[in-house]
Amino acid sequence: MQKESHFSGSYSPSDIEFLLTPVEIEMTPVEEKELLIQSGQKHYSDMLSQEPAPTEQHLELFHKALDIEGPRLAREVVMLAKGLATELRDKAIVLVSLVRAGVPLGVMLQRALQDMGVESHHYGISIIRDRGIDTEALNYIERRHGAENIVFVDGWTGKGAITGQLIQSLAGRPDYPESPRLVVLADPAGCAWLAASDDDWLIPFGIMGAPVSGLVSRSIWTEQGYHGCVHCDHLKEFECSVMLVDAVDAWRRRINVAEIKPASPLVTQQAEQRKRSQQVVANLAAQFEISSINRIKPGIAEATRAVLRRVPDYVLVRHKSDPDVSLLVYLAEKKGIEIMEVGDALDQYRAVTIIKKVA
Repeated sequence: MQKESHFSGSYSPSDIEFLLTPVEIEMTPVEEKELLIQSGQKHYSDMLSQEPAPTEQHLELFHKALDIEGPRLAREVVMLAKGLATELRDKAIVLVSLVRAGVPLGVMLQRALQDMGVESHHYGISIIRDRGIDTEALNYIERRHGAENIVFVDGWTGKGAITGQLIQSLAGRPDYPESPRLVVLADPAGCAWLAASDDDWLIPFGIMGAPVSGLVSRSIWTEQGYHGCVHCDHLKEFECSVMLVDAVDAWRRRINVAEIKPASPLVTQQAEQRKRSQQVVANLAAQFEISSINRIKPGIAEATRAVLRRVPDYVLVRHKSDPDVSLLVYLAEKKGIEIMEVGDALDQYRAVTIIKKVA
């Protein structure tokens, strides 16, 4: 069995405890990785491509997004923290962030809860689509805290795949509700337990990778021990995880917390919202003759990440002039990807990336 590894990445140990095993892995070129995934020769979690350094314009757009959307991010963190404190009253809250997109939000919630005087513990663990959650890591957390007060944290929902994976992974494990307690900032797919909004908006940490996630890579599947990861030391000069959460802390501490209403469970988990999301995906699958909906990446954050680490065919946006998709448009143009302006065809989503069929 691999040695269990607990670390905090570029965060403070009080911010998060990653339950991952740092490994060395040969990097796979993006085009080769795409072919191996689509041909079924390898699962995406068996490979990593070298995460590219952000360009000067990428960094500029990230900082601009943080300046514009930071106050909203701070308010919504307060909404979620108050919602958690209300729902799990008089109990220590166990935040389990799903690596990587859940990590920045989990750190923000950990700090907000502590500032509210609420006892909380925060871990970062892996969940992999089609393979499940890291049971070794979850077992460790349950041994320390039990399962009753665990909430899972992700950044947003795209199609709802992680909710489905959580349901499947937790089935048969005692003390978990039938509908997983998944906490997100934005829930356009309508399938989170607690969310601040249904909007597809420009979440600042949604458009960056390792530099806003403690310099940790996407997780890698391992048969034994914790799931793996790679420390992205080549991106050290761009590290902004702590800067991001410090900035949100500063905005949050200027808020009159008493005026912020707590987020309420199930407010966004409405059949109509899920139906709309599923219809968008079904329409795009029919239009582009896509047999696997894994090639459809809806939402600004998912669409942007797909352009950065996959082989896209098209980028669809409601409006090219929308400032919230400016980074996505820039990245797509830089890679020579066709950008299609499709208006209301995306319904609640403002952007979608279609992955190119290569196998």
